[in-house]
Amino acid sequence: MADHVFDRAIALTPLAHGSYQGQTSPAYANMVGPYGGITAAQMLNAVLLHPQRLGDPVSFTVNFCAPVADGAFVLQARALRTNRSTQHWLVEMLQDGQAVASATAVTALRRPTWGVDDTPMPACPAPADCPVSDAEAPFEFAKRFELRSIVGDWPAVWDGRGDNSLTQVWLRDQPPRALDFASLASIADMFFPRIFLRRATLVPIGTVSMTVYFHASAEHLVQTGDGYLLGQSYAHAFRNGFFDQSSQLWNGAGVLLATSHQVVYYKQ
Repeated sequence: MADHVFDRAIALTPLAHGSYQGQTSPAYANMVGPYGGITAAQMLNAVLLHPQRLGDPVSFTVNFCAPVADGAFVLQARALRTNRSTQHWLVEMLQDGQAVASATAVTALRRPTWGVDDTPMPACPAPADCPVSDAEAPFEFAKRFELRSIVGDWPAVWDGRGDNSLTQVWLRDQPPRALDFASLASIADMFFPRIFLRRATLVPIGTVSMTVYFHASAEHLVQTGDGYLLGQSYAHAFRNGFFDQSSQLWNGAGVLLATSHQVVYYKQ
């Protein structure tokens, strides 16, 4: 998979003391700077590649401190504490010696236990029965995903008459790529800001903080392969310049792989 555009975008060169050198990718450009999901994947990759890592990701929170400029960056990753089965991480993304993003991660050695998905996958048409979205979002990163919309596609008319914030969509990397934790973190951000759908109006926005909870084990990711994921996203409230965004991702077998929550700044 080294030749896949996603793998090139998250590639890191080891430096000293748990640091890594990376580079932004024009393939994942957003309105201003890179797509937040690729920044999250790059920062998580610094943990995944770290020789001291224990287990697999359970949760990952990234805070966007400032716009990420096109070009090189340094990631500093360090384990804050290692317990018997869990490990706590701090990651910083630096440009010109200043932090542009910070993140915390929890990794863990998973063990077999009783389990159930209390949020079942919504009843939706199969991917083959959903046409590839023909909506043209004005962002380069959107071309890196295959999207088969069910409800809540990119607004066709920007007339201020949106009435809900729900999106349901089948999606996967384009070209297809076997799912792993880094790409799952990226895909968890692959829902356009809910305010665009709710208002059918383009307003300035910026994600402030995003958390991804990984419910999938490594085995679940292997079983998913490069198949479609069912994504669902919606907001709870828009108020005083901020709104939230909650998302869920299931694989084709109906296993809930990840949930994510973010808070987004907006104007107007």
